[in-house]
Amino acid sequence: MKLVPLGDRVVLKQLVAEETTKSGIILTGQAKEKPQEAEVIAVGPGGMVDGKEVVMQVTVGSKVIYSKYAGTEVKLDGEEYIIVKQSDILAVVE
Repeated sequence: MKLVPLGDRVVLKQLVAEETTKSGIILTGQAKEKPQEAEVIAVGPGGMVDGKEVVMQVTVGSKVIYSKYAGTEVKLDGEEYIIVKQSDILAVVE
């Protein structure tokens, strides 16, 4: 099965959180902060959204940083994804 976002939506897959701190302390599952860095899996077509022309500025494969509480989490074929609006993406990591 494949996720195809509509409008100005983007499908993201979170990157794995680090298990140890810089000083070498191992973090338990509860202590790890949810990462805000993700890889773009699929991009919607853009177009007219709420009466405004939206041009998609991210591409599949890009690594991005998104708002902490943004999006909707979806589980598909055992994988977890987040669907966000393009405006919830704060930056592209180069």
